[in-house]
Amino acid sequence: MRLPTMSNNFLLAPILECSSPCFQSRDIKLAVLGAGSVGKSAMIVRFLTKRFIGDYEPNTGNLYSRLVHVEGDQVSIQIQDTPGFIQVQEGFVQVLDSLSRCAKWAEGFLLVYSITDYSSYQFIRPLYQHIRKVHPDSKIPIVIVGNKGDLLHARQVQTDEGIQLANELGSVFLEISTSENYHGVYDVFQYLCKEVSKLHNHSSSGDRRRSSIIPRPKSPNMQDLKRRFKQALSSKVK
Repeated sequence: MRLPTMSNNFLLAPILECSSPCFQSRDIKLAVLGAGSVGKSAMIVRFLTKRFIGDYEPNTGNLYSRLVHVEGDQVSIQIQDTPGFIQVQEGFVQVLDSLSRCAKWAEGFLLVYSITDYSSYQFIRPLYQHIRKVHPDSKIPIVIVGNKGDLLHARQVQTDEGIQLANELGSVFLEISTSENYHGVYDVFQYLCKEVSKLHNHSSSGDRRRSSIIPRPKSPNMQDLKRRFKQALSSKVK
């Protein structure tokens, strides 16, 4: 899916306004995955230190949580930062269990590579396939992010390659610079939060529909009580 080009180096996702409250009170759980040194942690901290209510909390296992403002709404977000030692070939089996736990936990994913590191780009496809394997029947949102868009002199991955990969995988693609453009980072997380929120709303509306078609049970023994009441009245009349 190609997004409107805002400049020569950035592709930004369209963010639609919500006519009704966009976010539920439940947490929005996101995971940021990718090879080492692609800027995953920098993206998370950059986002959390700009749009926040109080201090963000780095919890055990690189889990960050914070109340943030997204388009005027207060949302509780949990973001899982993954270790950079995950490799596509050697070492991938050893971290498969932890990666699977993270994939099962999260409701939305950022798959990050560096435009200056072609091997990190090659890591995106197996990551995507693993997530879809964990969630085979889910519409869980996944965004592919090409980071370090300011380092054009060291570029190894062209923008068209990111777009092509996203089109093949049926995902959304954004190319950003964490160090130079906060708005790109903000748009990435905001877009993903809105997509996860849509799943929350869809799930809630489905529960309401299911509950509306379930017949309300009658009060227990109501007919029996009526019968006994009539018998009591008739015996008094006699």
